Amino acid sequence: MEFLGPYTPLILIIFVASMLIQGHLSRVYRTWGQIRNAHNLTGAQVARMMLDENGLRHIPVQMVRGQLTDHYDPLRKTVNLSEGNFNVPSVSAMAVAAHEVGHAIQDKVRMPALVLRGRMAVPLSLGMNLAPLLLLVGIVTQVTGLIWVGAALFGAALLFHLVTLPVEFDASRRALIYLNRRGLNGSAEEQHGARAVLNAAALTYVAGFAMAMAQFLNVLALARHSDD
Repeated sequence: MEFLGPYTPLILIIFVASMLIQGHLSRVYRTWGQIRNAHNLTGAQVARMMLDENGLRHIPVQMVRGQLTDHYDPLRKTVNLSEGNFNVPSVSAMAVAAHEVGHAIQDKVRMPALVLRGRMAVPLSLGMNLAPLLLLVGIVTQVTGLIWVGAALFGAALLFHLVTLPVEFDASRRALIYLNRRGLNGSAEEQHGARAVLNAAALTYVAGFAMAMAQFLNVLALARHSDD
């Protein structure tokens, strides 16, 4: 148990909860993905409209493979929608597309949290590939310095997830405001559906933060134990 760390049970609980949240997101997304929005607009059309009305005509809307692979690329300046959301005029597609354009608007206004997340992404992804190895080697060889480096990297990952929360919540807020202001949420049912999809997606980011927190606490406990 000392090798695994005292927070291992918590990590397992959060892992199970994360799987349940992913399942919930899939169900909500699938449910509202089968319901057409009142204006019969595809995700691509909603994204194009929202971009143009926010002075972002230069940003293309592209289709990418997979399901729920939708994202905004701040480096290439593109809004990328999964196949289902790009071509389908559903409530889910409308909500997801507006959310991704929300990120493009954040980029336009240089939202501090988005800028910070962008600067952290590449070096952190490289660091996190090394973190488990450094931690394992440090524990096996009892080299405390390596364990503390691993702990620092897990701490940086926690910061990344913390910064991600306001970025994602704000993009959803922008999406709902736009859809309601433009009357694209044509009924109370559609408003409920769009909010349900975005709220379910938000839960996945909360779960990611909880997992990062538990992992950091676990590694920190191992590092402190190595000093004893």
